[in-house]
Amino acid sequence: MESKRKKLTDSEWEVMNLLWDTGEPLTSSEIIRLSVDRRWKDSYIHILINALLKKEMIRVAGFKKTTKNYARSFEPTMTREQWSLYQVKQESRKESLLLKELLESIINEGADEETLEELSDAVEKRKESCNPSLTATPEKIQRYPHGKSYRVQQVRLP
Repeated sequence: MESKRKKLTDSEWEVMNLLWDTGEPLTSSEIIRLSVDRRWKDSYIHILINALLKKEMIRVAGFKKTTKNYARSFEPTMTREQWSLYQVKQESRKESLLLKELLESIINEGADEETLEELSDAVEKRKESCNPSLTATPEKIQRYPHGKSYRVQQVRLP
């Protein structure tokens, strides 16, 4: 699935942003109506939708009743955040960037305190999932198979 995803054109990006911003499935006519900055023709919007379907960026969510017919409605297959993360991973593979360099760049380029706190929390959660013994409470008592008990203490490395 991921091998089909590629970079998005500006127009495809605009359609994706409309879908992400509205938070609900849209038909092609709704996309045309909501894209105030652009005056897309019906034929062009169908080309964009087909390209996004082929790249597996959107999927058919269902059908909506229009004046005379039913129209397909479309929704994104991933969130904006998931797409951004995917793009970063793709670029880091291409450019041999390290995740460490990316994080250092975010931190050094003026990330606000809230963002830094969220990053710190995410790092702590990841550390805990990598080493479950760090999540043990100081009072927890474990038993060896032969019956002796021992205390598991939480250890935080600097």
